[in-house]
Amino acid sequence: MAEINSLEDLGGAIEGAVAEGSIDAITQEPAIVYVQKLDAQGRAYATGKRKDAVARVWIKPGTGKITIKGKDQTEYFARPVLQMVIQQPIVAAAREGAYDVVATVSGGGLSGQAGAVRHGISKALTHFEPELRAVLKKGGFLTRDSRVVERKKYGRAKARRSFQFSKR
Repeated sequence: MAEINSLEDLGGAIEGAVAEGSIDAITQEPAIVYVQKLDAQGRAYATGKRKDAVARVWIKPGTGKITIKGKDQTEYFARPVLQMVIQQPIVAAAREGAYDVVATVSGGGLSGQAGAVRHGISKALTHFEPELRAVLKKGGFLTRDSRVVERKKYGRAKARRSFQFSKR
């Protein structure tokens, strides 16, 4: 048995063992290949979630129009910060003006709904163009933000706040 002191020695030892026949072959997991997922109309669908909000998002090639619950994005999300939030995955993927987005969103407040739409757009982009997955994953757009409101406990005023204490 040869002495192994480095990774190069280990690689040589494995190749030698395969050549001798003592090891059949090096089993290696095949890389996961992501494929395009489209519906009958040529759209990609995804569900996005944030806090209590759930967004259903469809994207298709187009002019870059974003429609949420039948309204334009500037009408539904009036605050510029929320409009920027839903544009983030499209900007990160360098696809401004390439896709039309149609979304329905329910539950939660406006901030949670904007986060849900952003999550849905990111997932739908990966379904339409699987090669964008690395860029969106690196930007953190594919991760579901799992932070939710903590529940109120019994014997407390709120989740953690106690009732006011009185000495006398």
